[in-house]
Amino acid sequence: MDSKKSLFKYILLSTLIGGMAMSAFAQNRNGGIDDQLRKLIYTQSAIKQLYVDSVDETKLIEDAIKGMLKELDPHSQYTAPKDVQALNEPLKGSFEGIGVQYNMNEDTLVVIQPTSGGPSEKVGIIAGDKIITVDDTTIAGVKMTRTEIMRRLRGPKGTKVKLGVIRQGISGVQTFTVTRDKIPVYTIDAYYMIDEQTGYIRISSFGQTTHDEFVTIAKELMSQGMKNLVLDLQGNGGGYLQAAVLVADEFLANNEMIVYTEGRKTGRHEYHAKAGKMDIDKIVVLVDGYTASAAEILSGAIQDNDRGTIVGRRTFAKGLVQRPIDLPDGSLIRLTVAHYYSPVGRCFQKPYVKGDKKSYDNDMMDRLNSGELMSADSIHFPDSLKYTTKGGRTVYGGGGIMPDIYIPLDTTVYTRFHRELSAKSCIIQTTLKYLDTNRKSLMKKYDIDTYRKAKSKKTNNKPYNKKDLTEGFQRFKKQFEVPQEMIDLLLERAKEAKINYTDSILQASLPMIKLQLKGLLARDLWDMSEYSQILNPSSEIYKAGLKAIGIKEEK
Repeated sequence: MDSKKSLFKYILLSTLIGGMAMSAFAQNRNGGIDDQLRKLIYTQSAIKQLYVDSVDETKLIEDAIKGMLKELDPHSQYTAPKDVQALNEPLKGSFEGIGVQYNMNEDTLVVIQPTSGGPSEKVGIIAGDKIITVDDTTIAGVKMTRTEIMRRLRGPKGTKVKLGVIRQGISGVQTFTVTRDKIPVYTIDAYYMIDEQTGYIRISSFGQTTHDEFVTIAKELMSQGMKNLVLDLQGNGGGYLQAAVLVADEFLANNEMIVYTEGRKTGRHEYHAKAGKMDIDKIVVLVDGYTASAAEILSGAIQDNDRGTIVGRRTFAKGLVQRPIDLPDGSLIRLTVAHYYSPVGRCFQKPYVKGDKKSYDNDMMDRLNSGELMSADSIHFPDSLKYTTKGGRTVYGGGGIMPDIYIPLDTTVYTRFHRELSAKSCIIQTTLKYLDTNRKSLMKKYDIDTYRKAKSKKTNNKPYNKKDLTEGFQRFKKQFEVPQEMIDLLLERAKEAKINYTDSILQASLPMIKLQLKGLLARDLWDMSEYSQILNPSSEIYKAGLKAIGIKEEK
C-alpha cells in the first residue's frame, strides 16, 4: 500500500500544476477527477509491474501527456526537457555562445558577420572565415549536422572554446580562443528610411526585447525625419502577447483598448493603452497568411481603433492564448487557457476540430485551392462575424484579420526552376561560393570596413556618421549587376543537383534569380536591412503599402 501511495504522489507532482492542482484534487477526492487519476496511475503501475517487455517509462509518460494534449486544440503542446531552451531562446532575447552569423557552404561553416562587440569579433574573427575545428574536433567535411555544430559552439558564459579557422589569403589554419558570452537575439531584423518622411520596420517575432528594440529603432528613424511608418509583420508568427501590447501602446490614445483575453477559468483581462507616445502620422501594416497570434493582436488593435491601414492577405487566424507550465523534470507544457479578442470584440481564431491537427495545418493549402489567395472575392464572412470600428469600417472575426487592402498572390513570379533552385539551396550556395573569391574586392569597392566600424560605434553608443552606414550600400544598390560568373556558378549547382531546365525557363527565371542573388550578397556584406531594401521593391504587398502611405513609387 505504501508503494502505491508513493507512486500516486509522484504521478500527481509530475502531472498537476503545483498547489492549485493539488487543491483541486483535494476538493474532488471523492469525485470524477479522483476516478480518472486512479485509472491513469493504475495503468502506469500495471505496465511497470506486469508488462511482458521492458519499457522506457519516461517516454511512456511523455506519450501519455502528448496524447492528452493532442485531443485539445492545435496549439497546446508538450516540449521535452532537452528542447525547452531552444524553444525559449528566440523569445528571451539572448543565448550564450561565440557570436557569429553564419551559413553552411556545403558542409563548412562560413562566417557572414561576427556580432558587433561580440566575443568572436574581439579575438579577430572576420566575415568570410571558415570554422573547421572546434576544440580540436573537425566539423568541416565530416557531414556533421547543424544541431551538433551549434551544440559544440554554444556554452555557458565565461567558458572558452578553441576554433580552427581557414582565412582566404592566409596559408594554414589559424587558431582563436573565444570566451563565450551572452549574445543578443533581435526580433527586429530590418529597418530603414524609404523616403524623407517614411520609415520601414520589420518585426520578425515578439519577444522580451521587442518593445525596447522598437522604441530605439523608431527614435533613430524619427531623428532622420520619419513621420509615417510601414510596419512589416509578414511571416511574423507571434510570441509574447505583452510585447505586442507594448508596441501597440506606442500608437494609441489614452485608454483605447488594445486586446482582451477570456477563458473558462482565467476570466476576462483587458489591456488598454496608457497614451500614444510616438508622433507618427500614417501607419500601414503589411501582413500575409503567416502573420499570427501576437502579430494579429497588434494588427487588430491598429485596425479596430482606426489608427492605420492593413495591407496584404488574410492572416493566419490564431486567437488562442497559451500559458507555459513548467514540469518537475524541466519539460514544459504550453496549455491554451483563453481566447483573445480585438477591441471591437472579434476573435481571430479559425475553426478547428479537437484532435484533428492535420486538417488545421492544411489550412493554407485549402486557401490556395479555394482561390482565396488569388482573389478576395472568394472570401465570404457570415453576418455574425462582421463588426464595425469606431470610424465605421467593417472588420471581420473568426478567420484572422482581413486586410483593408487585399493583395492577391502572384504565382507567376517564381518559376518551377526557381523554386527547385531555392529548395535545394543552390541560390544561397552560389552566393557563398562567389563571396569566397570576391569578398575582399567587394568590401574595398563599397567601403564596407567603414560601415562596420561605424556600426560598431553605434552599437557601443559612440558618435558615428550616418553616411558611413549607407553611402557604400547606396552605390551597390544602384550600380551592382549580377555578373555572368555568378550565373555560371548557379547553373553548375543546378547541374549537380540534377535540376532540369530549358533556355526559355532560364530566361523567364533570371530577373528574380538575379534580384535574389543581389539581395543575398547585400545581406552577407551588410545586414538584413540592406537585403530588404533590395528585395522589397519587387513585393506587391510592399508596393501597395507605399501607395497607401502616399508614395507613388520608391526611388
